[in-house]
Amino acid sequence: MATTYDLGPAAGDMARLLAGVRDDQLGAPTPCREYTLGDLIDHVNGLSVGFEMAAAKTTPEGAGGPSGDASRLGDGWRERIAAQLDAMAKAWDDPGAWTGMTRIGGLELPAEIAGVVALDELVVHGWDIARATGQPYDPSAACLEPCGAMLKMAGGSNGFGAAVAVPESAPLLDHVIGLSGRDPSWSGT
Repeated sequence: MATTYDLGPAAGDMARLLAGVRDDQLGAPTPCREYTLGDLIDHVNGLSVGFEMAAAKTTPEGAGGPSGDASRLGDGWRERIAAQLDAMAKAWDDPGAWTGMTRIGGLELPAEIAGVVALDELVVHGWDIARATGQPYDPSAACLEPCGAMLKMAGGSNGFGAAVAVPESAPLLDHVIGLSGRDPSWSGT
């Protein structure tokens, strides 16, 4: 039987963070170097759609990864993306979502891994958005532990960047963020 995780808390954290983003912040830099805040938010929308489809195993063959483009946000993006995040989390509530193979970002992989990648995307990009907007962010250990384990197993090939060393005494969130290739001390510069 596949190990499953509840994506609901991480999706809820992300929705809360998005609700706290001001329109005048959308052009701000983020720790995710490729994206402004608005671009990153659009990326989160795309990944929530992609991972919902991956849970249902309905991802079209050849579908690429979600790019980020703030110009696609449109009106009502906070509510629309929050609803999509909730739909993604609910799709992963189905134990069948965690079994067999699935597709995401044009890749075929075990569904159990795809579910943890989805969780990791929510946690790491949640941190990105919190840092870019100055909002508090304190995901649970239940969200952080599987992300940290997956990033350690990836051994530096995590898609985010080379791991950044953090002190052993640092909080678990800092360790996960460091493993994701981000500097936990990032402050917008």
